[in-house]
Amino acid sequence: MPSLLSVARALAVSVALLVTGLVPTTPVFADDAGAWSIAPFAGGGTRPAKDGRPYFYVEGTPGSVLEDTVTVTNPGSKPRTVELSGADAGNTKGGAFSLERGKPKDTGSWITFAEREVKVPPRTRAEVPFSVSIPESAVPGDHPGAVVAREGGRDAGVRVHLRVSGPTLSALTVERVRTEGERISYDVVNRGNTVLTPKLKVHAEGLFGPLLDRGPRTLPVELLPGRRVTLTEPWADAPALDSVEVTLTVTASGGAHGKATASARFVPWGAVAGAGAGVLGLVAASVWFVRERRRRAAVADPPLGEPEQGLAGRELAASSTGRGDQL
Repeated sequence: MPSLLSVARALAVSVALLVTGLVPTTPVFADDAGAWSIAPFAGGGTRPAKDGRPYFYVEGTPGSVLEDTVTVTNPGSKPRTVELSGADAGNTKGGAFSLERGKPKDTGSWITFAEREVKVPPRTRAEVPFSVSIPESAVPGDHPGAVVAREGGRDAGVRVHLRVSGPTLSALTVERVRTEGERISYDVVNRGNTVLTPKLKVHAEGLFGPLLDRGPRTLPVELLPGRRVTLTEPWADAPALDSVEVTLTVTASGGAHGKATASARFVPWGAVAGAGAGVLGLVAASVWFVRERRRRAAVADPPLGEPEQGLAGRELAASSTGRGDQL
């Protein structure tokens, strides 16, 4: 049986144009650049949904070709020409889902559209078939990506959750734990091949007992395979003076588990600097006092031998007044 994509190409029809009857005849902001939208076709994919799907989910073995359909809706009164493309997904440094810039090398490069440039008449939607061709060399696991539409200086995208069949591994590590004032910074690295939603547990032990003990909580992070994110944990009541050992434990579904420990010393440097300045001032004053006392003592009491030298001088001066003529 021919596939949907092959039929579309054979008939040279790349889009199905359907009048949306739900759009008002004179919609507000109908001709704004943000009026159009894209979404997964409700009845397509390997997990179809009658009420619509928030994203594309496709799964297959290496070498297989998967098919789905994207819907582009134009509720405005002017025609739109929308350009479709595939994109790879990534993480920002803080762990948010983002799209990679530049030419796609993974999922984005495996997506092929029946028509890359779609002309959508007013108050109409276009259903555009596309395929995902998984290479024979594809690594098993999650390969997140997106279908992206561009028109009028605006981009819109729908996520593609692609899983390549095969062994999966959920693994992560916690690295570079450090205390920075009233916060704890650390890195989480996804060492497996599945998307992870990590949970964090924090424990800090001081010289006299526990200082911080926070149970596991889900982080607002969607950590993609092979990605590293840098996160921070607030610690508003960090000690002013103590030696602390901080332990972070991060877990995720599938048995992923990572732990890291770091030591930190909290010292009130402002107080230490003030005390040090006071001590230095006291030492300087003491040195000045001792020197000044010695100087005054030297002026009041000349050293022994000076009177004799002074008398000899006076005698030489007297011998030069005339008594020397007798010699």
